[in-house]
Amino acid sequence: MDYGITRERALELLRQHLTQTNLINHSLASEAVLGKLARHLGADETLWSLTGLLHDLDVELTKDDMNRHTHETARILREEGVVEDIIEAICLHNEQAHERHRNQQLHHALAAGETITGLITATALVYPDKKLASVKPKSVRKRYKEKLFAAGANRETISECEKIGINVPDFCDLCLEAMQEIAPELGL
Repeated sequence: MDYGITRERALELLRQHLTQTNLINHSLASEAVLGKLARHLGADETLWSLTGLLHDLDVELTKDDMNRHTHETARILREEGVVEDIIEAICLHNEQAHERHRNQQLHHALAAGETITGLITATALVYPDKKLASVKPKSVRKRYKEKLFAAGANRETISECEKIGINVPDFCDLCLEAMQEIAPELGL
């Protein structure tokens, strides 16, 4: 399938629009998580991975304006000729900026998947070595239940994994494994 963009071009765009290492790492983690979820569910791994990689392309440009976040990404990606499935999922990971709601498997996977990356990263950072390799699946599951831990990782959004047929504990495990697979790239 032609996605209108290659991973190489997506990485170029990412580095063109994002300067903060933590945001680039979040995008790489989201790519890994979405790819892992696609493999698990038998979905299109390239489509899902590209969606995860590109989902926050405009976050530095739109800063804290959640009503604008994703609109610039959609514009940039349409100019690139990216397929609408990717653009729609990216737009709907921030429902606040749109008058539509997530209603497809990829939409829910992106929202839940990109959100849990923050919880997993925060879990790794409380370990003495600050390494994903040290994090056990039960630690992520435990931290998920602690609402004040990594409070920005919205638990309601993460629980959308259930809308794609994966319970929260299994989702935590899959996403941790995905991030551990690319830990050196993430510096964790």
